[in-house]
Amino acid sequence: MNTVHPEESVSQWSATVEMPEFQPLRNDLSADVCIVGGGIGGLTTAYLVMKEGKSVCVLESFELGSGQTARTTAQFSNVLDYRYFELEKLHGQDGAKIAARSHTAAIEKVAQIVRDENIDCDFEYVNGYLFQGEGNDQADILQKEFEACQRVGLQSVVKTEQLPVKGFSRVSLCFPKQAQLHPLKYLKRLAEILNEGGVKIFTHSFADKFQGGKDSFVKTREGHTVHCQSIIVATNTPINDMFAVHTKQYAYRTYALAFRIPERSLENALYWDTEDPYHYIRTESGNTLIVGGEDHKTGQELHPERRYELLEAWTRQRFSFVGEVLYRWSGQVIQPMDGLGFLGRNPGDYDNVYVITGDAGNGMTHCTIGAMLITDQIMARKNQWESLYNPSRISLRATSTFLKENLNTAAQYADWVTTKSSDTLEDLSYGEGKVFRDGFQLVAAYRNDNGAYHTVSAVCPHLGAIVSWNSAEKSWDCPCHGSRFDCHGKVIEGPAVTDLKPVDYVQPAMTAERVMPTLPTYGTDDLSPV
Repeated sequence: MNTVHPEESVSQWSATVEMPEFQPLRNDLSADVCIVGGGIGGLTTAYLVMKEGKSVCVLESFELGSGQTARTTAQFSNVLDYRYFELEKLHGQDGAKIAARSHTAAIEKVAQIVRDENIDCDFEYVNGYLFQGEGNDQADILQKEFEACQRVGLQSVVKTEQLPVKGFSRVSLCFPKQAQLHPLKYLKRLAEILNEGGVKIFTHSFADKFQGGKDSFVKTREGHTVHCQSIIVATNTPINDMFAVHTKQYAYRTYALAFRIPERSLENALYWDTEDPYHYIRTESGNTLIVGGEDHKTGQELHPERRYELLEAWTRQRFSFVGEVLYRWSGQVIQPMDGLGFLGRNPGDYDNVYVITGDAGNGMTHCTIGAMLITDQIMARKNQWESLYNPSRISLRATSTFLKENLNTAAQYADWVTTKSSDTLEDLSYGEGKVFRDGFQLVAAYRNDNGAYHTVSAVCPHLGAIVSWNSAEKSWDCPCHGSRFDCHGKVIEGPAVTDLKPVDYVQPAMTAERVMPTLPTYGTDDLSPV
């Protein structure tokens, strides 16, 4: 089960699968390859590298699959969050073609693994429907995307006037041979196969020191070392760098609801609208509809609970047959500046240090592409995708996005005021968190369900931004680079690798509150945790 997130936010996947348990690393060891991260990126890479005859060690900070793999909607698709007509502008037509081919190859690689290993994970090929959203410009988006699909090699895409959904008719593009599965059933069996194949897997083993080059090693917080020839960091956002790719990618929160539906209410398929931010939809087991969307920058939403309400209202307006909400959860999307993941050798590092990051909302396929690409790099094989996904690439055509996002990041360091005497620590409701001023320090205070206070520094240990309270997840979220901490200040998501520092009890009279600035609206049509 997922041990990172509170009971209020439990995905359909975490609620229905018990992941295998492994022990923490308790001694030094050696392996050809050390992989940090026990999600789909890390375990897929471990599987492919194991098949090449390499000895492998996997280090996971919590439980296997307890990160974003448990919080995805598990769509394996070559329908990308950046439309192909946008990718043509950013990467050229050849780059867009490689993007289409590589994501298609990732779908087929997962299908091959499921078939070869006889993995029971509810894998099925389905159609994908990109349908017209609200607004006068939406039809134009569909037409431009249809034409781009023909140019990049997706000639099987067809236009249709009718969605296979009872009572909901929209013009759409149909993309055949997409796929979906239960991500934790897949990951569970993959972990068992790795264990049977001699891969050393360690959970609750937080890696916080990395050294590439001739004498490469990864060291855990507990002081144990894995000596290795190659290091792969597959932790959603890299935890081995202070800067590197962090200025080229940006953290967003996204939300999902699972509804009970009557059998055969709609075709088992993947669905997306063209709105901004957009919505993404799939079925599960024929009687559940999973709907996601309502994305926003991490740490920059005062009322994240409201996002669930908006998502539910949007769904019920369009799908009148949906019943009760069974599960709700949120996830973290790492959005690269030019729409494609950063997969391969880590920028400014030794050649034997690799990263899988920048999922751009297509985490299932991007992570699989990363596993395939990095395996080829470790084995010194040429891979035609290497340049497109190179983490060191400079995307001049995406400069406007780079400037916009980094100006937003810079603003988070200056948007604080220091007085509001009407609020005190004692005003905190049970289960609530808030940032207060105590003299010259800013304190993140949480009051638990028993009324006890937990106080830590509000300064993110990554680059010194001030965290904000996420009421939907009961967490402290950094608005700059997306680091996240539980209600007690323990780090649960990078790039930070250390906890929020504990501080003494805050006196009620010493208070302040954050005033969130009015932020510009940024396009998030390229976001989803699929």
